[in-house]
Amino acid sequence: MKIDLLDLFVLTVKDVDKTLRFYADALGMTPVAADGRYAVKFGGQKINFHRRKGEFLPAAQNPGCGSADFCLITGDPLETVESQLKEKGVTPETGIVRRTGAAGPINSIYVRDPDGNLVEISNYP
Repeated sequence: MKIDLLDLFVLTVKDVDKTLRFYADALGMTPVAADGRYAVKFGGQKINFHRRKGEFLPAAQNPGCGSADFCLITGDPLETVESQLKEKGVTPETGIVRRTGAAGPINSIYVRDPDGNLVEISNYP
């Protein structure tokens, strides 16, 4: 077997509305709601939001709010990203730092979503 892409992942959140606003307003993602399910889309991927353990089955065995740490890739200069985040009231956890991504060296800036998940926003130099 060969896995080719990440389609979606799920975050368990305390407040869906607050989380949707963060990902839409601060990170520019598109909110999606259908059949009582809430998500944001970006590129060809999406993040689903669940409000409680087992809201939709099957589900992760031990979901929890604020336990995720993931990296999102942007083509925008990180200086611009950092400035836009600050304009929207989002305080980065770090300045721009060098890290290693799936395809090699990346430059990253870290923020936290409303539940405390660590969101790394990066680009490849």
